[in-house]
Amino acid sequence: MKKTAFLQYLQFEKRFSHHTLTAYKNDLEQFYLFLDQVYSINTASDVKHIHIRSWIVQLMQNGIASRTINRKLSSLKTFFKFMQKRGEIKINPTAKIVSPKSNKRLVSFLNKSSIEYLLNEYEFEKGFAGIRDKTILEVFYASGMRRSELINLKKENIDFSSQQIKVLGKGKKERLIPFSKNLEGVFKRYLVFCSETFESPEDFVFLTEKGRKMYPKLVYNIVKKYLGQVSSVELKGPHSLRHSFATHLSDNGAELNAVKELLGHSSLAATQIYTHNSIERIKKAYELAHPKAKRNNL
Repeated sequence: MKKTAFLQYLQFEKRFSHHTLTAYKNDLEQFYLFLDQVYSINTASDVKHIHIRSWIVQLMQNGIASRTINRKLSSLKTFFKFMQKRGEIKINPTAKIVSPKSNKRLVSFLNKSSIEYLLNEYEFEKGFAGIRDKTILEVFYASGMRRSELINLKKENIDFSSQQIKVLGKGKKERLIPFSKNLEGVFKRYLVFCSETFESPEDFVFLTEKGRKMYPKLVYNIVKKYLGQVSSVELKGPHSLRHSFATHLSDNGAELNAVKELLGHSSLAATQIYTHNSIERIKKAYELAHPKAKRNNL
């Protein structure tokens, strides 16, 4: 199946993140398990477009969202394109596959009042954990960085003189994110507390209570804990704060290209959801408040 060579290609040439590699690996394993169970096929050269269509139908019958199906299909398309380039197959079986239409889904974000309460009024625990947790929330909302970017952030990446953070994003691409005087004070207070708490703290900015580098599940649980106390949004992980950062920028008139650069998106397509998000809220406000719209809804 040449899966190992494909995953090595994604890791070392395309420089995909560990999270993305795991998703591709799981998608391929799920597809080949289906092929083996239903068609007794275990080699790429035997796969036809009808087999892929059959798999898509099964996923849909199992209630898998079209968004997830399209992601899995994207994994297959990348894999078979790779196999074709290597000469392992002559015809790409995904060429005839049409992706299922995805329903437009607004991103999950917190309103400004919830953010204000959390960062300005909420009482965090005294001691290292409380200060660290508040700093994590502040940084997520003020920078829009991803969870992996926050975990890998090092002290040397924070330039206080120019008030910029150097972030290593997807595909090992670097970008600079500006930060405010307020966040500068938050950073400095936290770093001083770190140096007083640990004799020889690591180079990474955010640490566990044992002075070690943070790990994804811990960061997720910290964010979920606090967001659950101030908001009823369905998704309460770090990405909700990233979405809040981008949505609030868009609401306040930030140019789409600027938001794209701050988020580290490779294209405007991924950033446009935040414009759509703002437009949908404007529509709702109009329908609720405008006399003509009210009459039409009677």
